[in-house]
Amino acid sequence: MAEKFKKILIANRGEIALRIIRTCQEMGIKTVAIYSTADRESLHVRFADEAVCIGPPASADSYLSIPKIMAAVEITNADAVHPGYGFLSENADFAEVCSEYGIKFIGPAPEHIRKMGDKITAKDTMIKANVPVVPGDGELLKSVEDGLKQAEEMGYPVMIKATAGGGGKGMRKIESAEDFQSGWDSARAEAKAAFGNDGMYMEKFVTEPRHIEVQIIGDQHGKVIHLSERDCSVQRRHQKLLEECPSPFMTDDLRERMGQAAIAAGMAIGYEGVGTVEFLVDADRNFYFMEMNTRIQVEHPVTEEVIGYDLIKEQIRVAYGEKLSGENYYPTAHAIECRINAEDPWNNFRPSPGPITSFHSSKGLGVRVDTHVYAGYTIVPYYDSMIAKLIVRAPTREEAITKMERALNEFIIEGVKTTVPFHQWLMKQQDFRDGNFDTGWLGQQELPEG
Repeated sequence: MAEKFKKILIANRGEIALRIIRTCQEMGIKTVAIYSTADRESLHVRFADEAVCIGPPASADSYLSIPKIMAAVEITNADAVHPGYGFLSENADFAEVCSEYGIKFIGPAPEHIRKMGDKITAKDTMIKANVPVVPGDGELLKSVEDGLKQAEEMGYPVMIKATAGGGGKGMRKIESAEDFQSGWDSARAEAKAAFGNDGMYMEKFVTEPRHIEVQIIGDQHGKVIHLSERDCSVQRRHQKLLEECPSPFMTDDLRERMGQAAIAAGMAIGYEGVGTVEFLVDADRNFYFMEMNTRIQVEHPVTEEVIGYDLIKEQIRVAYGEKLSGENYYPTAHAIECRINAEDPWNNFRPSPGPITSFHSSKGLGVRVDTHVYAGYTIVPYYDSMIAKLIVRAPTREEAITKMERALNEFIIEGVKTTVPFHQWLMKQQDFRDGNFDTGWLGQQELPEG
């Protein structure tokens, strides 16, 4: 087993950086925060043992600048880097540079990131591991004509996707041959702008799909376990808004099969770390591999609250070289997470940056708030608009929904628009309460006035 880390640099910002700092403090590990000039007043800067300003607000000049981050590692003598989620968390080049400098990247090896980051390679890997995949050969489309031919053979609707995609970008559902050209053009343009790669591939569109993901942990000794599932089907334009564990759509048999498939996915690449295998599940409970996120997820607290693990601590232990001691986990309680974004739900979820004049977070038994903001903090327009995660835990789903309603009513943020009122509306929808929803459900709803 490798020597334990003395100092970890957190190559991220905001809520997740603060989350990692807290665990490191409890483990007796020193922390280094990095920040852009826009984040000088963020709590992760205040609570880290050391903080290094690495550049101006633009991500490309700060949180995405590998040379600047490595310079911060060098001047602070950090011996490990935790990338959090987003930014460089799934950047194989960054993981490689860390390794070259003798710095432990708290996550998988560069080749694992590359293998799972490219959607076509990931799909081929899953086919070889006997993990179910969505119909479609996964080959890059050579042209519109090639795409039209494949779609005709597969049958509409189809989904074209960016091979370097993520976060819902570079994806288009195409209903007919007449729609193909416009969908192709817009998806490629979006993929080129977001990833610098406009390579596209095609899959059969899964009807009434649920988005259900399985949390896995793999150690350096070849062991992979699963920690049950999360349902992420409440989405707007492929962006998750709410997650819960367990899924209201789950059965014991389906959980077992999906859990074993997720373990097979991890074993297929020799995965090390805390990652997530994401599946689409159709109305008949057939499931298909969608992608693997090799990093910690935004929604990891949902799993933590149900199983009583600190997943960041497990990540760090695995990075030390410790063996996994636990086995597969099956949920005995229910947790729900609402993402609180600085957005106006009644104005097409438009971002709402600016100063927070009043901030009162929810409290009480079974209520958790992960956030980096406070009264007087200014939400800057340069980064993701998520400012808090509200998580509740209760013995049953019905009780968890009731608790979430109470917690949302207590959550007061003034000065900016937030998605708190949207989540209050969501909790009252009968389809949601009954577990009767898929990834397209929210897009079919009309928000009430005001």
